[in-house]
Amino acid sequence: MGILERHDKGAVAHLRLNAPERLNPLSDAMLAALQEQIEALREDRKIRAVVLSGAGKVFCAGHDLKEMQAGRQAEDGGRAYFADLFARCSSVMTGLQKLPQPVIAEVHGIATAAGCQLVASCDLAVAAEGTRFGVNGVNIGLFCSTPMVALTRNIAPKHAFEMLSTGRFADAEEACRMGLVNRVVPADGLETAAEELAETVAGKLGAAVKIGKEAFYAQAAMTTEEAYAYAGQVMVENMLWRDTEEGIAAFLEKRAPDWSQ
Repeated sequence: MGILERHDKGAVAHLRLNAPERLNPLSDAMLAALQEQIEALREDRKIRAVVLSGAGKVFCAGHDLKEMQAGRQAEDGGRAYFADLFARCSSVMTGLQKLPQPVIAEVHGIATAAGCQLVASCDLAVAAEGTRFGVNGVNIGLFCSTPMVALTRNIAPKHAFEMLSTGRFADAEEACRMGLVNRVVPADGLETAAEELAETVAGKLGAAVKIGKEAFYAQAAMTTEEAYAYAGQVMVENMLWRDTEEGIAAFLEKRAPDWSQ
């Protein structure tokens, strides 16, 4: 078994971080494996949703601190290694959001630092009761500046800054109230809940979800006026599709749509 496992179930791809003995850190090998799968999924037209989970007791404990300490042994004290590490990590995080398929985090145990960033970078998230979330690098003298980017795009600024500056953890219910996760379920129902959400998404018109996901993130970076102008054009294109015409006709005629995709 590899450090990142994948198995497909119908139109849903399941990715599992598989280094449980080290709490599934975002090591160099894990980041490379995630990047490889992101590139593969981008071209996979059979897959309409992705579920990301972690093996063992936790989802992901963040970066591999032992690897980071080893990086300091270079002549520059690790500057080049650290710059490359955070660039590679950022590429994975943004790559998840650029995928045409929605990505659902299936979270249990803990999701800390870059592990919390990973949850925030997924499009949707389901958490087991008892899961704890933190951007707690400040506790060891390292402010979680890159996780902050994803976190502040999920929750309100004051909630984010409190977590970042105090290092305190939020439980699953608080994370849900803040908007970091969509729902909290009993631990024994976590896999089922994530699977049901993925299957619901995968059952929609794939092209519509794809164009919608791209527009969702694009418009968020625009002014309100720019966003409406852009989103209006997206809807025009969407309305002109044969499958959208069929979907509307099917709704009006109270029948299942006969989509080509």
